[in-house]
Amino acid sequence: MESLWQVWKRFLDIYKKILNPRYSVVCMDESPRQLISETKVSILESLSRPVRHDYEFRRKAVCNIFLACELLAGKRIIKITEKRAKSDWAYFIEEIAKTYKCADKITLVMVNLNTHTAGSLYETFSPQKAKDIWDRFEFIYTPKHGS
Repeated sequence: MESLWQVWKRFLDIYKKILNPRYSVVCMDESPRQLISETKVSILESLSRPVRHDYEFRRKAVCNIFLACELLAGKRIIKITEKRAKSDWAYFIEEIAKTYKCADKITLVMVNLNTHTAGSLYETFSPQKAKDIWDRFEFIYTPKHGS
């Protein structure tokens, strides 16, 4: 059984790798976001007081933001989707694979969510395409409570 220190050391050693286009290290995260709008017009500033904004807002919708970045190369990929579904994650992984088409292996560091599995690829793509995409990656999940 690995100690917590060993798990973190193994995880952090990934970031010590040098920049190599054939073996890219990419970090990925996703986050839900609430879309809002203002309900009142701001009061313009005058000579005696600054502009005033009301804090009231109207909830509009929710979206999901995917972000992947290769820290050493300064690259990033952003995709906004209407929901957080297995197929949305699968299409984003496909986009990462296309972006790094010259890489032999892509090390992808991400949190361990229920949608981040091979099953998501197989539910979205044909079995051969799902396997081809899955084989391009080495998936590294952040340690528990480590994201």
